[in-house]
Amino acid sequence: MRDNYWNHNTAYHPWILRRAAGARSALDVGCGDGLLLERLAPVCSRVTGIEPDPAAYKMALERTVTMKNGRVIRGDFLTAPLPPSSYDVLIFAASLHHMDAEEALLRATDLLTPGGALLVVGLARPESAADYLTEALRVIPARIGSLLHGEGRGPGVPVKAPETSLGEIRRTAARLLPDARIRRGLYYRYLLEWKKPG
Repeated sequence: MRDNYWNHNTAYHPWILRRAAGARSALDVGCGDGLLLERLAPVCSRVTGIEPDPAAYKMALERTVTMKNGRVIRGDFLTAPLPPSSYDVLIFAASLHHMDAEEALLRATDLLTPGGALLVVGLARPESAADYLTEALRVIPARIGSLLHGEGRGPGVPVKAPETSLGEIRRTAARLLPDARIRRGLYYRYLLEWKKPG
């Protein structure tokens, strides 16, 4: 159960870990099998994962059972009783597209401490000609990366095709997250980074 594996989501764990290092408290939204929580624990004082799927929640509990500075909650991020202004880092690692993006980002801004960081590794639906061209250009380098890293199937957590385009994400972020930085990643993901004022 404690196997490490590489896929197009875990490829961005180093990006997350660099930005989360030193945080007093981190929240992993849709923590899946808990691999990211396990990796966050050595660099953050306290880590929490929230996961709505019963099977994934069980896997996360098993993976983090010996973790002294972390816990896993089973619940819906949008409705769970999480304390406001409590997390220095809040992470959506391939989970934002499983919920209403605007509602989830608003909740995230409420839960972050002043100066806290929001990190999103997201999936978006291709919409424009530029989106489709970018997807096509990423195929060969992404496949090479997958071969070099020995891409695995992962733990079998729930997956969902994204319904929101990157353009829609950019427009939502412009309204809700002033000065958020968004860029495309190699492995069919976008990366969003925002710091809460204060």
